[in-house]
Amino acid sequence: MPWTTPDLCDAHPQLAVAEPLLRSFGGRTAFCGRIATVRCHEDNSRVRELAGMPGDGRVMVVDGGGSLKRALLGDQIAASAVKNGWAGFVIHGCVRDVEALAALPLGVHALAACPMKTEKRGLGEADVTVAFAGVVFAPGQWLYADGNGIVVSQEALPVS
Repeated sequence: MPWTTPDLCDAHPQLAVAEPLLRSFGGRTAFCGRIATVRCHEDNSRVRELAGMPGDGRVMVVDGGGSLKRALLGDQIAASAVKNGWAGFVIHGCVRDVEALAALPLGVHALAACPMKTEKRGLGEADVTVAFAGVVFAPGQWLYADGNGIVVSQEALPVS
């Protein structure tokens, strides 16, 4: 890997650094990309919809309100995201099928695991500004994540 979040912070002290609330669940421990956002509560309809579209190396940031009652990402949506070129997910909520997520070439950071699926009611919003872990995440910003943490930049950073 040509970059680490500590190196990025050293070179760019203006970066927003997420509070260390999230755990890594994906098979890719380091990932980065332009941010796409979803805000939803215990309904992953918009997450599924967006994961089925071309990801173009983006990172989906999902504000699930911190709910620990239902998983917003599981193996099927994650496999669809890989197929469609998404780099990863950062979820203020839960995931499930953790063994399958760990086997996929996808970055996944979330609060915890929960085996309960969501109800599909078609609720949620995409492409909205969300905030959690002390950071504001807006569509079009850039996210960089590794084992050290998550940082957000207004623009793509030169990484080598």
